[in-house]
Amino acid sequence: MIASLPMYDRPETAAVNDRLWQGVRERLGQGPAHLTRGGDLWAEWQSPDLILSQTCGLPYRARLHDRVHLVATPIHDLPDCPEGQYYSVFVVRADDPRTRPQDFAGAVLAYNEPLSQSGWAAPQAFAAADGFAFGPTLRTGAHRLSARAVAEGRADIAAIDALTWVLITRHDGFARGLRVIGRTDPTPALPFITAMTRDPAPIRAALSEAVAALSVADRHTLGLLGVTILTPEAYRALPIPAPPAADLA
Repeated sequence: MIASLPMYDRPETAAVNDRLWQGVRERLGQGPAHLTRGGDLWAEWQSPDLILSQTCGLPYRARLHDRVHLVATPIHDLPDCPEGQYYSVFVVRADDPRTRPQDFAGAVLAYNEPLSQSGWAAPQAFAAADGFAFGPTLRTGAHRLSARAVAEGRADIAAIDALTWVLITRHDGFARGLRVIGRTDPTPALPFITAMTRDPAPIRAALSEAVAALSVADRHTLGLLGVTILTPEAYRALPIPAPPAADLA
């Protein structure tokens, strides 16, 4: 059996993610003794052995919606954000004189990967709605690496998952060289999923109870207040953007 919580897992949150999984496992009465880390996420997400994982909204609606069950949606501790949703923040270098995302038309956009709602789809939708386009793109493989690319001058702007940005500001020194100049519209937060062969209801109940049982400090570490239920249609209603034409080397 497989369980993973990869989306906000980093050294500073790993122990809390472990405690969260143990809480789920105890309430379910089944599951692996430890979370899987460092594996092939696409293989894990589509495995009939999957009990619980978390994916991004764009992979869910683009490839997974008919291959997995939606278990629940997280409620994050994010200011001015509807329950069960999240947004991206636009980050730029602190000494960059430009003050709005629109000022970065034609500028180099760092992004984590093409199937990222927060790193790719959200900034593309933001720009299209405002009648401009970002310029060359730099694929980095992770939100943290996108933010670092901006801090190091290899890119001009990046759209970072708001919760990931909170973690970056807490734990990465390079964040002091960055500032936020805007944010995207909220969209459904990163869904928890299980295999199509499993009943999501008991997993949902176990997850909800396990989150509630975490200490206040642990919930703060994860930025996780609870879980809610969104429909698959809430995710699938969003457009699927075209991938970048080409990336900078």
